[in-house]
Amino acid sequence: MMRPFLFLLLLLAGPLAAQTPDTRMLLPVPTQATWGQSRFTVKPDLSWQVFTPTQTPASQAADSAVAQAVEQLVLPALLPGRMGVGPSRRQASPMPTASMVLQYGRPGNLLKLGEDESYTLRVTPMGVALNAPTHLGILRGLATLRQLATPEKKMVWLPEVDVVDSPRFPWRGLLMDPARHFMPVSVIKRNLDGMWATKFNVMHWHLADDQGFRVESKLFPRLHTVGGEGQFYTQQQVREVIRYAARRGIRVVPELDMPGHATAWLAAYPRLASNDSIYGVARKWGVLNIALDPTKETTYTLIDSLLSEMTGLFPDPYFHIGGDENDGRQWKRNPRIVAFMKQQGFINAKGQPDNHALQTYFSRRVLQMLTRYQKKMVGWDEILGPDLPQDAVIQSWRGKKGLYEAAKAGHPTLLSNGYYIDLNLTAASHYAPDPLPQDAPLTPAQQKLVLGGEATMWSEFADSVIVDSRIWPRAAAVAERLWSVGTVRDVPDMYRRLALVSRQLETMGLRHRRAPEQLLTQLAGGRQTAVAPLRTLAQVLEPVKEYKRHFQGFNYTTQTPLNRLVDAAPSESEEARQFGVAVDGLLAYRRTAAGNDLQGQPGKALVAYLTNELEYWQANDALVQPLLKQNPSLQEYAPHSARLKTVATLGLERLRLLEKGQAPTPTWLTNALKQLDAAKAPAGQTELAVVPAIRRLVEAK
Repeated sequence: MMRPFLFLLLLLAGPLAAQTPDTRMLLPVPTQATWGQSRFTVKPDLSWQVFTPTQTPASQAADSAVAQAVEQLVLPALLPGRMGVGPSRRQASPMPTASMVLQYGRPGNLLKLGEDESYTLRVTPMGVALNAPTHLGILRGLATLRQLATPEKKMVWLPEVDVVDSPRFPWRGLLMDPARHFMPVSVIKRNLDGMWATKFNVMHWHLADDQGFRVESKLFPRLHTVGGEGQFYTQQQVREVIRYAARRGIRVVPELDMPGHATAWLAAYPRLASNDSIYGVARKWGVLNIALDPTKETTYTLIDSLLSEMTGLFPDPYFHIGGDENDGRQWKRNPRIVAFMKQQGFINAKGQPDNHALQTYFSRRVLQMLTRYQKKMVGWDEILGPDLPQDAVIQSWRGKKGLYEAAKAGHPTLLSNGYYIDLNLTAASHYAPDPLPQDAPLTPAQQKLVLGGEATMWSEFADSVIVDSRIWPRAAAVAERLWSVGTVRDVPDMYRRLALVSRQLETMGLRHRRAPEQLLTQLAGGRQTAVAPLRTLAQVLEPVKEYKRHFQGFNYTTQTPLNRLVDAAPSESEEARQFGVAVDGLLAYRRTAAGNDLQGQPGKALVAYLTNELEYWQANDALVQPLLKQNPSLQEYAPHSARLKTVATLGLERLRLLEKGQAPTPTWLTNALKQLDAAKAPAGQTELAVVPAIRRLVEAK
């Protein structure tokens, strides 16, 4: 429905034009980019070379990773539709005639936190030169190079530019959660491609939770056969994913959540339980407060043996043990566990058994095991305690307070608070939090302990079909926050580039745009005439925010199909966001115009755009209501369509008054605000995303 060329006109109109750095199409924004006036036209006979000063087994593996990135990820954008490309072989010195020369000093150590990922990229009319100290820098530079590809008719060109770039933080992660909804290897791989494109460098693989244990254990096969219910990654598949990620410069950090979120463990091995209950794998969502028994030596014997196997399977130096959301209620209800706490002196200031002290005891025991297996432990901020050794990494999901406390206690830290992309919040809300803002109450030494952060994609409401649409493109905003310098904060420019990145990601095989469209087609019964009006409605809906979807009158379980209109609706409506930008632009222009006159060219263009959108939404109700009423799975969304018509009508009426320079009557305004309040009500676990912008228009003074 949105006409991009018109909206571009609006953004550039006179005093509304934004004054931003020249970021072009690049996201994350590089440290430095100097743009020229010319371009490099990519020819069908494009040739490229990889150059390193020495030839070793490590450099051969690095060359292979670089070659694969060029051939599979970059060249399809430079030479779309072409299968074969010019020579690509390792050279002792650059080939003078090559159009694209890649040079690095040594293979990068992917498993070394803080390894050099810097690069320089130069594009001239003669060709491309990409240089880096390590091959990891080459991989980051190739992601930038791909973004520079500009299609024009039947050719592709690259703008002339000099880029000098390096990351702000060494740990830039994305959490994938196949424990709740299983994600096949193909889904993981295509999201790793998206991570490469946006310069994430850690995939946090959440492999065990109440709803599933998803990795094969040869020592304890019931964990994956019973706890995983047949949906798990074989060890061969795990190695395949790790290799795939490594060739994109991405580490894989596994998480086996314990001692809470452990129902799947207990379904497989009941002897681990803190009470005498027998559990099945959890079918419901939420915090179940079911925990392992931390007082039995047999618990630690099993964990130790399991970690001996899993640490050998996952080569990364870091291993995540979870440690979150365990309130200890099962421990307090077990007299034997309470007696153990008293015996160990785990008593709080009120003289009561201290659950947190017992969990710290558990964490220390597990940390000792991981240390023995030469791993560093990562856990959520609940594991932080006065007796926890400093080399444990604290991942803060509850707020900056936990991150600062961890750093002050000498722990390396990661920030995830603010980066929970499963909450269906805006990209701008995820763009704002900073792991290390200027006002952070930390000393320089403590600041160095802030390693970066991770976007988290918990999957209660994201299965393998729609998960891409819940991650992308919003996760790219987090990627920029973790890569680019802290002063990069232009939200409108971020959204402009986010739209470009979104289209590029789709061409790489991600399904964040295709999957919702396919779901709409299914809901419309395959009738193309019905898809368009249903799409118009879906595009201005958003799922209810945070975890409200659990409390909207629909009982979700792990078996509930995610195939309703709420699942096709975007996490952030781009239609509603752009409409809101136009409303704000109109009101800003009106404040600067003499006598609130809207007859100037920017004012006319904005009014025309807003009128067109509102009339479109107003007319859509008659087109979509027959489909909504005929399809039982769509009937719950009929109120939203009627409300969209109502609020669009209010917006049109207020626009006409603004054009005439007239204020609404008090009675009209009172009635309009009542109708807008009613339109905020959720339906089908969705919200009508255009209501706030229309309210701003209606309330304009």
